[in-house]
Amino acid sequence: MMDTYYAAVYWGDRVESAEACARRAETFFHLLSRCDPDFTRWFEQADSRKKALQLQFEPTHDTFLRFFKKRGYRLGKIGFSFGAWTGHEGREHGGMVSFTCGYDALGAANNCLLYLPREAPGTERVLTVPVLAEMMRAMVVAWEPDCGGVFSNAYQQVRDEPVGQPYTGWLTYLSHRRGQVPPLPEPVRVEPVEDKGSLLILTPERFNGHEPRHVALADEVRASLDKAGLLKEPIMTLPVPT
Repeated sequence: MMDTYYAAVYWGDRVESAEACARRAETFFHLLSRCDPDFTRWFEQADSRKKALQLQFEPTHDTFLRFFKKRGYRLGKIGFSFGAWTGHEGREHGGMVSFTCGYDALGAANNCLLYLPREAPGTERVLTVPVLAEMMRAMVVAWEPDCGGVFSNAYQQVRDEPVGQPYTGWLTYLSHRRGQVPPLPEPVRVEPVEDKGSLLILTPERFNGHEPRHVALADEVRASLDKAGLLKEPIMTLPVPT
């Protein structure tokens, strides 16, 4: 059976100014544009595709500062929420991103979510370890999250994980703030993300949450991380793409 995926990073109570969030957003979109050509053109989201296609923007610091002055992108007096789209029609192409930054995290974590392609040719280009690892580095460098990863929807649906605990996936990111990653079984690879944390890559081939061998490996890795205390500290409610 086919599986589908999304990328996400999460961080807790970190109140930041519009200027700080705009700098982070600019960095994220700039680094993301290097990962795949689909991530080089962006539009604001709207009620219809026709209207959204009239709202193309350049993801610069000044642009985000302008957006954050709009009531629709503000979370009351603290924090900002924004969504963008690459212009591709249909969820099967992925190409949507949303983030919440600077929020006081009462009930929900600050986060950045990225929809990934569900059909070829996007899946063949994007759903590879080199591209996804570069994508995760873009998210980590820009947002400095506590945790995140590239997650299998099939695997998430069968795991009964405690509310607020970090998810684990095909790729899993854990900040150094959470602790030291323990030894993990083959073929898991652990790579540093600058001086910020560790990126765990479960398999070099595409992870499939319907594949018993992959599920067993993911469960084993999650148990090891939990035993080492890396999953103990909650990150509030962790939103997922709908």
